[in-house]
Amino acid sequence: MAVGARSGHDEPEDRPERDESPAGGAAVPPESEGDTAGGGDGGRPPRRQRSFWLELPLLVGIALVLALLIKTFLVQAFSIPSDSMQNTLQRGDRVLVDKLTPWFGSEPERGEVVVFHDPGGWLEDTVTPEPNAVQKFLSFIGLMPSSEEKDLIKRVIAVGGDTVECKENGPVTVNGKSLDEKSFIFPGNTPCNDKPFGPIKVPDGRIFVMGDHRQNSLDSRYHQELPGQGTVSTDEVVGRAVVVAWPLGRWATLPVPDTFDQPGLNAAAAMAPAALGVAGAVPLVLWRRRRLTAGRTAG
Repeated sequence: MAVGARSGHDEPEDRPERDESPAGGAAVPPESEGDTAGGGDGGRPPRRQRSFWLELPLLVGIALVLALLIKTFLVQAFSIPSDSMQNTLQRGDRVLVDKLTPWFGSEPERGEVVVFHDPGGWLEDTVTPEPNAVQKFLSFIGLMPSSEEKDLIKRVIAVGGDTVECKENGPVTVNGKSLDEKSFIFPGNTPCNDKPFGPIKVPDGRIFVMGDHRQNSLDSRYHQELPGQGTVSTDEVVGRAVVVAWPLGRWATLPVPDTFDQPGLNAAAAMAPAALGVAGAVPLVLWRRRRLTAGRTAG
């Protein structure tokens, strides 16, 4: 019998001391436990698990990328720097702003609280604090409100196509409908006695905004000398503020007040019945004229 060959008859197969080296004395690597259990993976040793400390930078990088994407396309935190929106918002509140909806073509609606970039000239006298490197980085990825950007937050009162006005001692009216603002303007304030205005026809693609603390808000009323009579382009709107997220004791949503849902407030909706009436009357008039013409011809 050749050296190293097995007969398969006179010795048990599982003898551990059996020399199974091939002819010529070539060494054969021992079978690992992974080979036996795995069913033949080429004889490779089991893969070592990567250290947590090696994976940590990757996890941090993924988290930062996700935070940046969320800030850019979904929501962003903003800090309230003034008292112009009291009591709805207090100085120091942190609000979360929905930035996703505008990506789908949604326009600001009456009654919404929106954040928008300075249209030009609104904050020219406002000094913004110089943030440190950490604050800049955290604001860049959306984990901290930006202190460099000159943004404002106000309530939308009228949208493109609306006519808005407010006489002294009177309510704010939109398309001839009076707004009941008791639920959101600052207690003791008047709707516009500090700065009556209008009537103003809001151009398409723009909004007319006011602060809830009327006697402490330099809003659309105070910038009527600018293009658009103080209105703001919808292109400047960052998004709608949907919730007060901080401090936790002031957590609250920011719904649209009921007065903005009253019937007839929408100028287009108010014109719709008349337009439908005209559209329905035209065929009747044409039919009657044709009938009269046919009668004269037959006579």
